[in-house]
Amino acid sequence: MMLTIRLHPVPAAKRFASGLACALLLWGSALCASVLAQDLGTGAARHGLALHGAPGLGAGQPLPYAQTDAPSGGRIVFGAQGVFDTLNPFVIRGIAAQGLAPPMGLVFQSLMIRSADEPFTVYGGLAKSVDLADDFSSMTVHLEPDARFSDGKHISAEDVEFSFSLLKEKGRPTFRGYYSKVTTVTVLDPLTIRFGFEGHDRELPLIIALMPILPKHATQMTRFEETSLLPPIGSGPYRVAEVKAGESIRYEKNADFWGKTKPIYRGLYHPQTIRFDYFRDSNTLFEAFKGGLVDVRIEDNPTRWAQDYDFPSIKDGHTQRETLPIAISKGMTGFVFNTRNTLFADVRTREALGTMLDFEWINRSLFFGLYRRSNSYFSGSNLSSAGLPASAGERALLANFPDAVRPDILAGQWQPPQLDGTGRDRKAASKALSLLNEAGWILRDGQLVNRNKEGFSFELLVNNRLQEKLALNYAQSLARIGITLKVRLIDEIQYWRRLSAFDFDMIQFTWSGSPAPGNEQYHRWGSKAAERDGSLNYAGAKSPAIDAMIEALLAAQTPESYLTAIHALDRVLLSGFYVVPLFYAPDLWMARKTSVKHPARLPLLGTAPETFWVDDAQ
Repeated sequence: MMLTIRLHPVPAAKRFASGLACALLLWGSALCASVLAQDLGTGAARHGLALHGAPGLGAGQPLPYAQTDAPSGGRIVFGAQGVFDTLNPFVIRGIAAQGLAPPMGLVFQSLMIRSADEPFTVYGGLAKSVDLADDFSSMTVHLEPDARFSDGKHISAEDVEFSFSLLKEKGRPTFRGYYSKVTTVTVLDPLTIRFGFEGHDRELPLIIALMPILPKHATQMTRFEETSLLPPIGSGPYRVAEVKAGESIRYEKNADFWGKTKPIYRGLYHPQTIRFDYFRDSNTLFEAFKGGLVDVRIEDNPTRWAQDYDFPSIKDGHTQRETLPIAISKGMTGFVFNTRNTLFADVRTREALGTMLDFEWINRSLFFGLYRRSNSYFSGSNLSSAGLPASAGERALLANFPDAVRPDILAGQWQPPQLDGTGRDRKAASKALSLLNEAGWILRDGQLVNRNKEGFSFELLVNNRLQEKLALNYAQSLARIGITLKVRLIDEIQYWRRLSAFDFDMIQFTWSGSPAPGNEQYHRWGSKAAERDGSLNYAGAKSPAIDAMIEALLAAQTPESYLTAIHALDRVLLSGFYVVPLFYAPDLWMARKTSVKHPARLPLLGTAPETFWVDDAQ
């Protein structure tokens, strides 16, 4: 399979995170693209590519959720929790400042950008049009004639080749994993570059098309992996104007942005200034929002959402809050077992510990009943297998792995244990102890011990007070069956460093939902990812069945076969009991200054912060 990118002789992109992490998780990125399954015709020039069928927009149309007549100017301040120590978002080392790269893409852009109003459709960003051959053997991407970096230098094929090579060699594991499937990269002339692909991964052309493009002339390859606070050069609509290490980063609109007249950007990037201010903990961040120092907030604490939004600016109308629909999968949030630890090697042990979580009590007592229980790795969407018996297609996919899925999960009858909500459910404790006995553990003098009389003790890492509160409740439940769970709260930098090296027993983590799961599933669950530092396979899952189901969803050529593969993958993951399923919020909770506006017409995936603008009259 070959991909060709063609550039003209003369000579992208969304979302905010951390304190706005939920919004970022809704949007997804190039790394959670889905299977490309469409009639590609004769390879004629196209302005976009769709997941299934044709793109929803015609050539030259703006995004339907963008407010094209909104005023430009003003300033929006977003809040972020933690710190940052680098302006390089493409490598493992350091914590990058928010907003630099796609999906928000204020500074760096990719060849194509993704619409938030379709499950997976991309339109030309740096690219003007694309040609993809019927047999997927080649794709030609024509760049906009005026596409250039912020220093005025036009983008060339050498920049594309350089970006690919650099990210493949020194980028994050996701880049390395995906780009390793490219067998050849050949610059045919200053205008054309060709990529050769291995296998039948129909998503790979999209991943290459969504590759961020870096300036060869202004990027030090030998020092690329080092942390740096030097303002980078990109092709996006903003420049880095000011950096206060670990405290704030300010972006100013680039008056010479090459794409400002391109229809796909109309109605986006209105503010003159976008700033991210950092706060050490969630309480401080919330107080800053209450005090007017932060303009927009995505709330992730149901207790705060239910109780604490009664401050003066809410009452006087200067701040407003709203609940916004989320149409995509809610993903999976759970207490994650690190199965590299022999303590969690037995699936019966993992299931037993999951039996002790009293979601009913937790949701009522801690979260005002605002959450729903996660019962799938794709909860809240048609991608979930919950409650559905396996189809003939799923059974065919799973036939070579007869022990990979439990009978009750195959039949769609399994649900996370439902306790009585008292916090002291005896039946749950009895079931947990029975499973633990089968796994070689016995309760003796109030302590759970193995045959060597070693106690059952482990540590759960958390990085904020809300996680700590939930973890302490779980520790109390486990203490009832003789298990010692130590909850350890550590700072943001140490936390992510330990996760990157898989240096933990258990964590609370969320694998975000996507309307179209794809190659990112390798990064989350693939056997090779389990051994690769920095991957999201925190559970250490190594299963031939998982690998096979991911391959099946990537090879699917119809919506039906794609959904079949996802359901089968969901069942294999559920049967592995890699996490104690927790919960998800059915909607997005957002609060903002009344002067910050967004279009009334919301996209399929929720809110789109790149469409926000400032109404100075308010």
